[in-house]
Amino acid sequence: MSNSDHPRSDASASVAERPGRRVAVRVTPAGLRAVRSGDPWLFDGSITSVSPADLPTGSVAIVFDDRRRVAGVGLWDPDSPIRVKMLHAGPVEVGPELWSQRFTTALACRQGLVDDPDTTAWRWVHGENDGLPGLVVDRYADTLVIKLYTAAWFPHLDQIVTALGEIAEPERIVLRLSRRVSAQVSDVNGLGDHTLSDGSVLVGTVPTAPIRFTERGLVMEADVIEGHKTGHFLDQRDNHALVRSMADGAHVLDVFSSTGGFSVAAAAGGARSVHMVDISRPALDTARRNFAHNRHIAAVARCEVTDACGDAFEVLDHLARQGREFDLVIIDPPSFAQNEAAVPRALAAYRRLVRAGLAVTAAGGTLVQASCSSRVDADQLATAVADGARGSGKRVREIRRTGHPVDHPIGFDRGGYLTAVYAAVAAAV
Repeated sequence: MSNSDHPRSDASASVAERPGRRVAVRVTPAGLRAVRSGDPWLFDGSITSVSPADLPTGSVAIVFDDRRRVAGVGLWDPDSPIRVKMLHAGPVEVGPELWSQRFTTALACRQGLVDDPDTTAWRWVHGENDGLPGLVVDRYADTLVIKLYTAAWFPHLDQIVTALGEIAEPERIVLRLSRRVSAQVSDVNGLGDHTLSDGSVLVGTVPTAPIRFTERGLVMEADVIEGHKTGHFLDQRDNHALVRSMADGAHVLDVFSSTGGFSVAAAAGGARSVHMVDISRPALDTARRNFAHNRHIAAVARCEVTDACGDAFEVLDHLARQGREFDLVIIDPPSFAQNEAAVPRALAAYRRLVRAGLAVTAAGGTLVQASCSSRVDADQLATAVADGARGSGKRVREIRRTGHPVDHPIGFDRGGYLTAVYAAVAAAV
């Protein structure tokens, strides 16, 4: 990691654009239709030829039709089934002007959040959905976090950092890498003598403590260097607020609580007690600190906070055997379906969670079942909730569904992943 006081670190400056590296791509008729429709993903099976065949990851890929017209432009990723991350349908110049334009457009779409003094953390760039496949930018107060889900961005990283810095003037910019990109980083062309890794600081100094920010007036913290994702689940902001509005006087169970977003919101909403469940003790410790950051709020100070570190299914079974019941149960697990083949297992897991959650939900209470599995849609999740209730001794009635917040837009057919089903719970007749 770089720890420079200069506006730009050596790690960032070492990653330079390689002009002139372009690969010509020919595709199948179906691939051509996808490119022209604006689909951000061009899969390897749609490619019939590339020339030259040995250009490095991140080269500019020009997709031609059979009349040698430019159908689209993207970034070449030879190590991924999504072989070209499409940037544009038709011709476009790849470089600083394009990045600045995309960042400015994305910012304008989030202006309500940008102007909200009570919320200082939000997603600035949501990958494919903002026209920048595999690139995420989250803002936490004066810190920007770039997360890369494809190594194709490395040759362009210097320009990306420059464009973000000119628009936002952040105190620091941190680089986070997906697991796949972390494994590739040593093989990526253009890194010079410096090694970029997950948690590298590209601009400013390495933070000595988690970054504090506000979400709807609540003070939270994010470990932007080592925390999960970019440090916090920004996508659940609206659901946190909804739970807060439902929590007055309630005993609340927060399963897969992570760093306590739902729990702190419920306490601020007047919950009498909150019980957090997560398999990660460091996450629960962060949640405890987030409670401490908000003890100046009378409702948070009054709320009784307990936690259990362990497997969610085992903890739920233990609570049920103890005869524990809660008025509001939130279940927000990690993604269960990494690919299409995993969908049946994912749906089975959701049904199990619902059944286990209902066993500790009081009659007259509410169960909130969330999903961040992109291959499980809202109807499938709602069906899993209904199926999970059968034989549970409880009846459920769906009262609400929620989806993506404004800073996590859906820009193409497969761009959605987040949904939650709110269900009123009653005793079985």
